[in-house]
Amino acid sequence: MRAPLVVLALLIAAAVAAPVIAPYEPDRIDLARLRQAPSAAHWFGTDELGRDVLARVLHGARVSLAVGLLSALVAGVSGIAIGGAAGYRGGAVDNVLMRATDAMLAVPRLPLLMIASSFLQPSVMLLVVLIGLAGWMETARVVRAEFRTLGSRGFVESARALGAGHARLIVRHLLPSAAQAAIVSVTLAVARGILLESALSFFGVGVRPPQASWGNMLYQSQATLATEPWLALAPGIFILITTASVNVAGDRLAGRRR
Repeated sequence: MRAPLVVLALLIAAAVAAPVIAPYEPDRIDLARLRQAPSAAHWFGTDELGRDVLARVLHGARVSLAVGLLSALVAGVSGIAIGGAAGYRGGAVDNVLMRATDAMLAVPRLPLLMIASSFLQPSVMLLVVLIGLAGWMETARVVRAEFRTLGSRGFVESARALGAGHARLIVRHLLPSAAQAAIVSVTLAVARGILLESALSFFGVGVRPPQASWGNMLYQSQATLATEPWLALAPGIFILITTASVNVAGDRLAGRRR
């Protein structure tokens, strides 16, 4: 469990400290150093405008990680609210909310986000909201199942018999008991958010240049993939390491639950 968390902590620290540790400004154009291969002066090489790829990767991490973490938070809060309401109330409320959840799950997420992004031309924060609102369904189903199971447990029945109101039952008894399942789901949503942002930016409907993100760096490297592979390799490796670390952490959390 520690290794993926250490990797994530280092990535987040590097993103936060990017203005300090980046060797150059991410948008600094140097026409004398166009498309240079990795070297001591430019560890990850330079792009078609002579910009340092390492600096852009570090600054792009701020965008990609922020979108992943904040969209997971939006998805988690939405999913916990919807799943908790469905599991606690049951009956017609449960049926309506779960049918809405099933309908959302049936819609392909990436095409839906691509259509929305092409119309809205989103900022980073709007991307966070869009990706978060497209990713609450898994958390809702997990939390709903936990609430349904916990609702019949003895400690909940005892609290209800002692006069605990709805708010106290949910906040003091049900949510803490369902927290681990929700955390596992939200953890996996972080990786999904990073991949969706990267895919949207790769298709040209996500983060707009000149602002760097790992996804739009991949998008801009398409034309020169055969001749300057380092332009795609650097952001691609960071996406792979980040999503793998998040998924391993989520899998290990799920294993602890079992």
